[in-house]
Amino acid sequence: MTVPEFRIGDMRIVKVHELDLNDFAATQLLPGLDPSVLMKHPERIDTSTYNSETGRVFMSVHTWVVWLGGKVILIDTGVGNDKNRPTLKVMDHLHTPYLERLADVGIQPGDVDYVLLTHIHSDHVGWNTRWDGDRWIPTFPNATVICSDLEWRYGAALTAGDEKAIAAIRAEAGFGPPVRIPLPGVFSDSMAPIEAASRLQGIIVDGDEVLEGIRFLSTPGHSIDHAAISITSRGAEAIFGGDVVHHPFEWCEPDLVSIFCEFPEASRRSRRWLARHLIERDATYFSSHFPFTSFGKISRAGENFGWQFLDFTDCVEGKGVLEP
Repeated sequence: MTVPEFRIGDMRIVKVHELDLNDFAATQLLPGLDPSVLMKHPERIDTSTYNSETGRVFMSVHTWVVWLGGKVILIDTGVGNDKNRPTLKVMDHLHTPYLERLADVGIQPGDVDYVLLTHIHSDHVGWNTRWDGDRWIPTFPNATVICSDLEWRYGAALTAGDEKAIAAIRAEAGFGPPVRIPLPGVFSDSMAPIEAASRLQGIIVDGDEVLEGIRFLSTPGHSIDHAAISITSRGAEAIFGGDVVHHPFEWCEPDLVSIFCEFPEASRRSRRWLARHLIERDATYFSSHFPFTSFGKISRAGENFGWQFLDFTDCVEGKGVLEP
């Protein structure tokens, strides 16, 4: 099976698809969206991301595999199988062939050296663990899982119902009360077993190098300590943005906020900050939920921003190469 591969510097990057998310109305995902504005700006409508007849958006859940410096890096781990998510039916007790798709790109679970998490939400940490008869165990037994220490502590406090710790961590973050909290059960089944297996590395999200060429950039708002992950090789930068943006409409209208964001004002600030960073660095953006190729470039569009997918079909033998 031939899988499209993208290259930036010495990085080899491949997308591994888990599932499609095509049942959201645009105004459900982004309650502040005015459909009439879209009709006035047809340049914002891409048929690969939006059905103008039904008003529904096209999205997906996928992960990114990066080969760099002899290491195999997995960025976020999707929803996972067998997870109990009764309030989110599209992610409840799934049985997807994700691990088979990972094998199709040449990766067995034991091959993964690092799992880098943008944040601790159900559709980004699920394959951290798999069900092994009577308990959850790490899916990637040799991988070090790296995530925000603050986000980890917040998840642990919420799971324990420790109101004093919850209040202290929210005060530390400084965003005020959230409009929502992470889905219950996710921390217990997808994060706690990683710590129990001594595979967890909590970090301060401050932009410093965590591994050679790899930095966690502070982009809070969607979650309490969300990070966009920057990987640089030979002067070229790839940004794996997690849920700073769910759909390209949010680049066109950065003040839109998804129904899944915990701290709306902080998410707006992070979106604009990351867009400026992408433009200044001429970085390539790898999304967590955009369909099609799922990666591309940001540009200025007046006070807001524009989005352009990069297309594998434009590249020789399906391989994109960006040089600094």
